[in-house]
Parts: sequence; C-alpha cells; structure tokens
Amino acid sequence: MLACMRTAAVYGIEACTVNVEVDVSFGLPCFTLVGLPDASVRESRDRVKSAIRNSGYDYPPHRITVNLAPADIRKAGSLFDLPIALGVLAASGLVTRRNVDDTMLLGELSLDGGIHSARGVLPIAAAARQQQFRSLLLPRPNRAEAAVVEGLELFAVRSLREAVTALNDPAAFRQSEGEGPPVAPAAAPHPGAGDFADVHGQLLARRALEIAAAGGHNTLMVGPPGAGKTMLARRVSGILPPVTFEEALEVTSIHSVAGLIPAGSGLVSQRPFRAPHHTISDIGLVGGGSIPRPGEISLAHSGGLFLDEMGEFSRHVLEVLRQPMEEGVVRISRAARTAVFPSRFMLIGAMNPCPCGYHGDEMRRCRCTPQQITRYHTRLSGPLRDRMDLSVGMTALPARDLSDAAGGESSAAVRARVVAARECQLSRSGILNARLQGRDLRKRARLSTTACRLLDSALTKFSLTARGHDRLLRVARTIADISGDEAVCAEHLAEALQFRSD
Repeated sequence: MLACMRTAAVYGIEACTVNVEVDVSFGLPCFTLVGLPDASVRESRDRVKSAIRNSGYDYPPHRITVNLAPADIRKAGSLFDLPIALGVLAASGLVTRRNVDDTMLLGELSLDGGIHSARGVLPIAAAARQQQFRSLLLPRPNRAEAAVVEGLELFAVRSLREAVTALNDPAAFRQSEGEGPPVAPAAAPHPGAGDFADVHGQLLARRALEIAAAGGHNTLMVGPPGAGKTMLARRVSGILPPVTFEEALEVTSIHSVAGLIPAGSGLVSQRPFRAPHHTISDIGLVGGGSIPRPGEISLAHSGGLFLDEMGEFSRHVLEVLRQPMEEGVVRISRAARTAVFPSRFMLIGAMNPCPCGYHGDEMRRCRCTPQQITRYHTRLSGPLRDRMDLSVGMTALPARDLSDAAGGESSAAVRARVVAARECQLSRSGILNARLQGRDLRKRARLSTTACRLLDSALTKFSLTARGHDRLLRVARTIADISGDEAVCAEHLAEALQFRSD
C-alpha cells in the first residue's frame, strides 16, 4: 500500500514543500528512509515505531520504504516524525485518506506518542498559505505562532492519536479559524531595559545614542572602565520605537527558525537586542553551519546589536560584519542552495581606549606602551570604523560627583522624540536616514547656505573622505529630524561634527 503526506523543509527563513511517500509491502520487516535525510531524520524510524505502538496502533510487520521528495533538498530536523508516522498508518489503512494533499503536517514525536513543538513553524505556515494548502496540522504549542498567517485552518494536536482523529474526522476536531492571541505587536518598550533617568552625567553619550536610535545609525563609544558604556547601551532598547507588523513577521520568522519562540507565543512584539560575548565565532555572529542557521546579527534584525569590549573580539570576526552592515542581509551559500537571512540592525560598540583601559584618564595611570595601544586600535579596521556613523569619547565620572549629578531625561521622553523623528523619515523617504545613499541622500539632506559653508570648511580642515562626508550628512539629517526642521542647518551640521570618527 502507498500513502503520501505533505510537509515542509526549512532553509534559511524560507520553506519548501516535501512529499512524504510511504510504501508498506510484503517482505522482511525493515524500515528504509531515502530522500537525502540527515542523521536527525534517519533517527525518526525508532521514534515513529515506538510512538505508533505506544499510541495503541499495530506497527506493520512488513517492509516499509519512506521517500522524502524532492530528493535533491537535504532534510534536517525532527518535524518529519509526524508525517512519516501518519503515512505509515495511512498505508496500513488506519488513516482513511492515503493521499492527504490539502493539509501540511509537521511535528516531533515522543516515544509515548506525544507531539513536541517544532522550529520554523511560521515560515512553514506562510509557505502553506502561499501554495494554497487548506489546513495545517501542527503541535499545539505552536498554534499561536501559526495563527499569525491568515487563511489556514489549524489542527493543533497533542498526540499521534489526536492527529489520526483530525485526519479521519476533521469535523469533530475542527478549530475555529482566527483563534489565538492578537497578531498586532505591543507598543511597550523592551522589558528590563532600564531607564535613561538612572544615568548620571554622560550627556554627550546620551545624545549620541538618541541620535543613533532616531536614525538607525551605528555608534561606537570609547571610554575607560566604569564610564557607563554598558549601562547606556543596554538602555537603548527602551528608547526604540514600537515594532511594526511587517518587522514583527520577519523577526518572528528568524527567531522561529532559531528555535527561540517560547511555546504558546505568537508574534515577537519587542525589538530584539542582542549582546554576544567577545569570544563568539564568526559563524555564531553571522550564522552558518551545514544546515544554515541565523547568527546574532540576524537575531538582532530590526533591533540592536551590542558588542561590549569590541577591542577584545577577534579581528576576523569583526570583519565579517562589513558586508551585512552595508547590505542588510546575510547570504550563506552551500552546495545545494543559498540561505538568505535579513540582518538590518543598529550596531552599538563599546571599547576601552587601550588594553589596560586608562589611556587619557586623569584619575588612573595608563601602563600601555604606544605599540600596544596602536595594536589594540587596529583590531577595528579602517573600513569597519568607516561604517560607524557616530563615535563618542567618554570619561569616567568621579565617585564624589555621582551623588551630586542629577539623572537625565527618562527613556519615555527620549523615546517620544525618537518615534517622531522616525515617523518623519519614513514619511519622507520610506527608509531610515542611516540607509540613505548617493543622490537620495543629497536630495533629502538639503543644506542651508550657512551649513554649506560649514561643510566646505569641515571637508578641508578634517580631510573627510567621501564616505565620511556622507556619514556626516546622514547624522546631521537625523539631528534636524529630531529638532523638527525641514532643512539641515549649520547647528545640526556642527553637532554632527562632534561625533565624527575620522
């Protein structure tokens, strides 16, 4: 007997349909799995056999051949367990339909017949809807995630027995369409981000981070230990604007593929903020592996990526950031195909001025040689520094001044200005200022007469490169947006010059 079920394989954040063909024929009992499965898929034979028996069904004592088509796409993960088990039962006559071509199936089986949650459910649901599938049979913990995609009938099951019932008698198991949590993301700031009002002093750094959040600019903070670099960076997530529905879909898809969506959760409603340790590898940062998985920069898509102690990262690891920072995507090529992960993030870097951390500090003596300081700074190459729109130097606040210095504005007040500035940018050009390039940049960042004279003077005095010139215009445009001004004036350009890194 031959049966055919439909499931999907996820590559990158895209899913493609896979036909699970199961043939049960007379012969010596064996289980053969073909169709380019990896080790995790080959192990399904033992899970399927135990799950069928422990669910109260008879496992056929015959020759079982399972083909995963198309055979030129590598299959990985445990989500093939459920369609394989249902295919065996359909070929044995326990599932009445031998060709289930209108329902996509997925789920990992436990030995007792229970069904565990799977990763990549949102991309699979989107692919099922796009390819005109009528329904999706999936683990119950993933129902809220799949409910984001409209137009699919969901059968959320807890066990193999429930899955058999859903296929044999859909009317008795039908879920009402559109249930689950609301798909609109919440507008609240990131939980646990802290408040800018807790920060004493460091007005220039606070201003730089506000500008960075408003325009999506990359920022580098340089200062001694204890200056407040980490404290400030971790509060940036509290001033970022609410995530839009389109951004939430992309972020949720990436986190779903990475297996980071908690059971029962739907859309990711907060902008991500990632802070990897400086010992991370290049694959951990940008993604990769034999079956490509998203790295930290993709997990930070539409949010922030904080690299603390940036000078301690391997130079090779930092260099792989250059292309994603420029293009906003990561392309991971393998022999079979190329996986594309979105990676439009705001980079915040923090580093010490020297290996010991106290170069230029008035309160502590630096013990580093000039050669050590030079070697330390060259870990950030010129091209990478060129991609940092803002650079700000910080000094440690003396301990005796901490109790006297008043805290600044709250994150809520800063966030209101950031939201207004971003709305202005999106209504004007559809993109943030950090992404403006060439002719579009010059069209949007129109300078007043006095600003033009100041820019000409700055180009000569500071020997700005072409990229430095564009970087200065982008930052000045954002400062003008925060102020609510249509044209870029001299005061906006003068403030932007404070944050140059040339």
